[in-house]
Amino acid sequence: MDKRIALIGIVINHSGSVDELNHILSEYGQHIIGRMGLPYREKGISIISIALDAPNDIINALSGKLGMLPGVSTKTIYAKTPTD
Repeated sequence: MDKRIALIGIVINHSGSVDELNHILSEYGQHIIGRMGLPYREKGISIISIALDAPNDIINALSGKLGMLPGVSTKTIYAKTPTD
């Protein structure tokens, strides 16, 4: 199965979802290249970016699971690679 490079942007405005979000991310740890999290205290939100190298169905499954959490919004973008 072909792998793709993707970035999932996550905005969390409900801190009660953080533990479940971290649990889900740990399940997909083998596909995660890197992670950066920024607390935006003035607005009461957290912003996380997840870089992935994974098959398309794995990327979609992760993004979907995260987006179903209360107070969590996600957006996925894909890198254009020479094989695309």
